[in-house]
Amino acid sequence: MLTHSDIFTIASHKQFEKTALKVFRFQYDNNKVYQEFCDLLKVKKESVKAIQQIPFLPIQFFKSHDVVSNENEVQETFTSSGTTGMIASRHLITDLTFYEESYRQAFAEFYGNIEDYVVLALLPSYLEREGSSLIYMVKDLIEISNNPDSGFYLHNYEELIAKLVKLDNSGQNTILIGVTYALLDLIEKQQFMLKNTIIMETGGMKGKRKEMIREELHNTLCDGFGVPSIHSEYGMTELLSQAYSLGNGIFECPNWMQIQIRDTEDALTYVENGKTGGINVIDLANINSCSFIATQDLGKKYNNNSFEVLGRFDNSDIRGCNLMVL
Repeated sequence: MLTHSDIFTIASHKQFEKTALKVFRFQYDNNKVYQEFCDLLKVKKESVKAIQQIPFLPIQFFKSHDVVSNENEVQETFTSSGTTGMIASRHLITDLTFYEESYRQAFAEFYGNIEDYVVLALLPSYLEREGSSLIYMVKDLIEISNNPDSGFYLHNYEELIAKLVKLDNSGQNTILIGVTYALLDLIEKQQFMLKNTIIMETGGMKGKRKEMIREELHNTLCDGFGVPSIHSEYGMTELLSQAYSLGNGIFECPNWMQIQIRDTEDALTYVENGKTGGINVIDLANINSCSFIATQDLGKKYNNNSFEVLGRFDNSDIRGCNLMVL
């Protein structure tokens, strides 16, 4: 059985590949849904010798199946927000410590000690429902920041504006994590000139505003908050790890997470770096569900392993994914 240290001490590509192959074999043996999917593709466990040969489970399986790799008790069920009438994804978590270690260590890797920050969260659409993995993470970050000024805001914009201005003027390092439409609402009420605050958008208009292309959105937010760049977090209900962008929409992964870009015409082949395709995610923290997920996002990967998210496939009609007949 793989342990936390097998995953969270990965320090090289070779170590990542070796661990990913171990995780693949473990999940093939212990995850009935994933095993059936691999068998359907006629992929034999013994024949997989490299990451490129590992099958990626279409993310829609989390809407129709229980994707788990053990029979332990479920500690938490994370669900996707989805739009009205859509089936929500369900991610059954049998060991929350993998999630907690993943986001705590990734935050430290990208931003340093959490106790150096006040963490403010403007996540109304997430707060107003049950089962959000983002709320679970941010609530924990707020608690371990160990600062009485850290906290959630719902629709109390005036209070948040006063807090942001006061903290920034005092020189306090602050992170404001916000859903996109709420950050836009905030700068319509107040223009800022922030010098000690990081603005991190978690994506999503949630049907509240029309979608904007990233350059336009980030320019609007930079102007409104008076900051040189907008940070972003790339995560999802079906993952236990996040990639972060410190600006310009270019994301980097922690050492136990990698991105591959598949051909949009043939889901089982990959495109070269710099070309657009479907985003496949390897998330080794997802040891107890599935670590190899074919998302519905479009993106590009670069030579230094950073990547960009360019949009989503139209509807859920992804070529090469009509293997979902389990």
